[in-house]
Amino acid sequence: MSTYAFTFARGGSKGLPGKNIRPLAGKPLLHYAIEAALATPEIERVFVSTDDAQIAAVARAGGAEVIDRPAELAGDTAPEWLSWRHAVDWVEARYGAFDTFVSLPATTPLRVPGDVSGVLRVLAGTPAAGVAIAVARAADNPYFNMVVRDGDGVVRRMIEPDPPLARRQDAPVAFVVAGSVYATTPGFIRTHDAYFEGTVASFEVPRERAVDIDEPIDLRLAEAILAGEGGAG
Repeated sequence: MSTYAFTFARGGSKGLPGKNIRPLAGKPLLHYAIEAALATPEIERVFVSTDDAQIAAVARAGGAEVIDRPAELAGDTAPEWLSWRHAVDWVEARYGAFDTFVSLPATTPLRVPGDVSGVLRVLAGTPAAGVAIAVARAADNPYFNMVVRDGDGVVRRMIEPDPPLARRQDAPVAFVVAGSVYATTPGFIRTHDAYFEGTVASFEVPRERAVDIDEPIDLRLAEAILAGEGGAG
């Protein structure tokens, strides 16, 4: 079984400019994804798809092979799924067919190789699944303290159970997509347009390994977690 890892890192982030190569505890975010891939025994090759020359240089310095992403796949409105298809085609044209595709976003740097292996195990062990992802327990719960708000400022629970719940402990456990590991096959990518179009298996990871870097405060949180663990891995 050939398993290849991919990180998709475009250069046009507006919320946190340059976030894919922002330094975290002394090294760029992108290197955390590359290092996790290189340290995962199942992964044979590591690629970074980007439209940005600086990101490409950082990727090569970290040990990844660079896929030149077309500009039309790097805009704010371009679905990343199309970049997945482009990457599959690019790799197969050079190295031939492969079995398993793993996406490791640069913006969730606190994953560990065991998280990647865990997602791969549940994909292999769930015959009905076309995709496997990492999930983490949610801090908030749509059955209890997550609400939607109407134009008058009135709020209601996103999901109102019957009978209503009085205690958070009685609510079903909710999970969030960790955003750290996605695994599927080239065939699924070519025949679907989103991963929830198929059956999705899951592997649970701790919430602290699912920190997503979108704003400066997220970087500070990740730095605090790393400091508490004794520094960068």
